[in-house]
Amino acid sequence: MIAHAPVATRRVLWGLSLLLPVILVVAIGSGAVTLSPGEALGGVLAWWRGEFSQAGVIVAQIRLPRVLLAALIGAILASSGAAMQGLFRNPLADPSLIGVTAGASLGASIAIVAAGAGLQGLSGITVISLGAFAGGLLAVLLVYRLASSTAGTSVATMLLAGIAISALAGAVGNLLEFHADSEVLRRISLWRMGGLDGADPTRLAFAAAVCLVVAGSLPLFATPLNALLLGESEARYLGIDVERTKIALVVLVAVGVGASVALAGTIAFVGLVVPHIMRLLIGPDHRSLIPASALAGAILLVVADTLARVVMAPTELPVGIVTAIIGVPFFISLLRQRAQYGMR
Repeated sequence: MIAHAPVATRRVLWGLSLLLPVILVVAIGSGAVTLSPGEALGGVLAWWRGEFSQAGVIVAQIRLPRVLLAALIGAILASSGAAMQGLFRNPLADPSLIGVTAGASLGASIAIVAAGAGLQGLSGITVISLGAFAGGLLAVLLVYRLASSTAGTSVATMLLAGIAISALAGAVGNLLEFHADSEVLRRISLWRMGGLDGADPTRLAFAAAVCLVVAGSLPLFATPLNALLLGESEARYLGIDVERTKIALVVLVAVGVGASVALAGTIAFVGLVVPHIMRLLIGPDHRSLIPASALAGAILLVVADTLARVVMAPTELPVGIVTAIIGVPFFISLLRQRAQYGMR
């Protein structure tokens, strides 16, 4: 991953690799009870040895699962965003363009409305997560079906189909909200804002498995994505199986983003801003861009979740609000730079 990269790219990758564990330790120590870096590491070690000290209990039962879940989901969203931007050949593309985010949100909303007062405890969280995951996959299947023909799969048609499915899912979701009572409406609203407060070992294990599959598989498509930057015809001349690449990337992104929404609700801008910033820093080579985006996405979401926990303590902000607050200024800055230099 690093050996082939230019010196500047290697520095960025090494810097991100060294920064991530530091951010994780700081995040573990941040909260209602502040722990020093030494106490945070000591709490992790105490938990590992089975010693139930105060720091060990705080770290093992509350902070460590949440911080690790944030890192995994951030890596999934950012690497998926890098893949989608390469597939659509647009640095401002986002994983939600294929409808998976809207479909997952609708699936979660349907689960919340259908279960109603029965959403209590772990079983309620599981029902919502399953609904979100199923909704995301169904939306992607519809988008892919609409974009497929005997001539192959059109990226432009896939984009338009994703916009249409997202609009339809949004309309149905609004209809559900219109007929929902106050309690159900609040549940739906909180879900859509995103949050990592439901982190536990089961969710962490599921996120780790999805991250291993998605973030581990996407770098294998770095060469096809690099070829697609030249255009589909040129990629075919270079021996790339374009149709197979499209299908594989859409499926991987659908699984990754669908799982992320199922675990943490809708978290905006991570899949859009992080790959774009990494592309400005290290260039468009996906061999380095995808791993760098995964590391930076993990860092960003851990930082955002830490801010969500401490800015208005003891009240917690939804992490989706924090990522939007962080992401929007960066995004506007990037757009202004593109306009300043005449980029289109």
